[in-house]
Amino acid sequence: MLTVNTPIVSVEWLCENLKAGNLIVLDATIQKVGTQANDKKEKQQIQNAVFFDLKNVFLDGEAEYPNTIPSEKYFEKEVQKLGINNDSCIVVYDDLGVYSSPRVWWLFRTFGFENITVLNGGLPAWKEAGYMVESKKERTLSVGNFKATINRSKISVTEEVLKASRDKQIILDARSKGRFYATVPEPRQDLRGGHIPNSKSLPYTELQVAGKMKSKEELQIIFSEITPSKEAMIFSCGSGITACILALGAEEAGNTNYSVYDGSWTEWASRLELPEEK
Repeated sequence: MLTVNTPIVSVEWLCENLKAGNLIVLDATIQKVGTQANDKKEKQQIQNAVFFDLKNVFLDGEAEYPNTIPSEKYFEKEVQKLGINNDSCIVVYDDLGVYSSPRVWWLFRTFGFENITVLNGGLPAWKEAGYMVESKKERTLSVGNFKATINRSKISVTEEVLKASRDKQIILDARSKGRFYATVPEPRQDLRGGHIPNSKSLPYTELQVAGKMKSKEELQIIFSEITPSKEAMIFSCGSGITACILALGAEEAGNTNYSVYDGSWTEWASRLELPEEK
C-alpha cells in the first residue's frame, strides 16, 4: 500500500507511483482570484485524475462567507462519492502550480486524514517534465469507506483571531502586500481594505519560486525567522484558500503548531465592528 510521509512530493515521485492500487489523484483547480476564466482552452488533467470541486461541493453552501469549511458528515459523504477509502493515498494538484491544492490537503488533514500530499508545481510541472496528460473525462466511481473526524485545533474562528490579535500572537496574512496595506483594492467588491491589527504580511508567493514551493531548508529559514521557538501561528488570506499555502509551507518546515482562519479577511472586513489596520 502506498503511503506518504511528506506534505509535498515531486512530479517524479508521482510518476513512479502512478500505478499504485490505492492511489487517488485529485485535481483541485479553481480560478485565481481577480482573473478571467479561459473557457476556450481544453481542460487537461493527469491520467485518471478525479476533480475535487472546491467551489461548488466541498464547502458549506449555506454559509455567509465563501469557502467555509463544511460539516464533518457532509465532507465524509462527498469524499466517499469520489471513491476515496480510509486506506487511499491521495496526491492533490492544481493547474496553477501550487495555489488551491493546499486547501484540499488542509481540509483532509483537518478531517483526520493524513495519507495525502501536494504535487509540487502541479500540472505545469507535470507537463514540463513530459509526463502524460489526458482530456478531462467523467468517471464512474464506486463509493468509498472514508471516515472523517474533525480536528478543530486546525481551524480558527473570528473570536479566537480577535483574542490572538489583542494578545499579539502570531497572525500571518498570505495576501499580497498591496492588499495587506490597502494600497490596492480588494478583488471582492465593497470589501474594506487593510489587515487584522498586529498581523504580519507573508504573501504566499514568498514561499514559492516559479509555481513550486521552495525547498524544505528555505522554508525552515522563513519560519524560524518568524518564530524560532515554534509558537502557535494563525494563517489568514482573502477567503481561506492561500492561507493553506502558508500551512503547507509551515508543515514542510516541521512546524505543526498552526491553524487557518477559515473566514479570513472576507469575514473580518465584512464585520464592521472588528478593528482594522492599514
